[in-house]
Amino acid sequence: MTTLDLPRSVLLALWLAQDGADRAALAHAVQADDEPHTVRAAVDGDEHVDGPLSLLLDVCGPGPRDVAALVPAPGDASGTPPAVSAAATTAGEAVLVRTERACVAAVPLVQRFGSDLEPGHLVTWEVHGVADWRTAVLGAAGSLADAERALRQGLVDATEALVRLDVARWRPDAAEQIAGLRDVDLPAWRLPTGIEGRRVRVLASAARLRGIVALATQDDGGAVNLWQADQRSTALREVDRVARHAMAAAATTISV
Repeated sequence: MTTLDLPRSVLLALWLAQDGADRAALAHAVQADDEPHTVRAAVDGDEHVDGPLSLLLDVCGPGPRDVAALVPAPGDASGTPPAVSAAATTAGEAVLVRTERACVAAVPLVQRFGSDLEPGHLVTWEVHGVADWRTAVLGAAGSLADAERALRQGLVDATEALVRLDVARWRPDAAEQIAGLRDVDLPAWRLPTGIEGRRVRVLASAARLRGIVALATQDDGGAVNLWQADQRSTALREVDRVARHAMAAAATTISV
């Protein structure tokens, strides 16, 4: 791993929150190595229109925007509008936008193709009208200060879990990769210019924690028995929840 990874919805939310963000730069940062993203949005409730990623800007209209990213998981969809809860949980992410013209949720549907060595992705953002989501999201995500405190404790919990479960003994490759996460950072070219340093720190810490969880839970076959596998999963599931909520907090910009 040479750089930390962020969900597409987190990146899109960061760019949408920028006043007058360049459309080409937004698309390049969010799409990266994907095929060009498409947006499928409803017009007047029933007719659907398809277009490039910039269509989302047209749907929302000009002017100030409240923007949030959600990173839900099964059993933890807090803050997700009911109309898109199932789809967002399946996708593991969503973007919420509110302007004077519209209040919408965009959920990415990702189709993978190619091989493990040369993977490709087709991404379609399904846009749905939703009720005002701001109060629910603020209550679920919390503040950046809350996120920083939770991440510090999450790192302690993750370290203790890895030591207790002796990941280094039965997965030396994973232990090396986990240690390597300390030396990688977010790809700066995918972040909008002028983003607050505190947001970047929270996003990087959250991405590292999620990377640790992904590597430590990659192969249950390494555990001596099912009890150990369950203990590892339980210990790290809470760490992942903390990291997901921190990402949401760092990618949320609400004016009230």
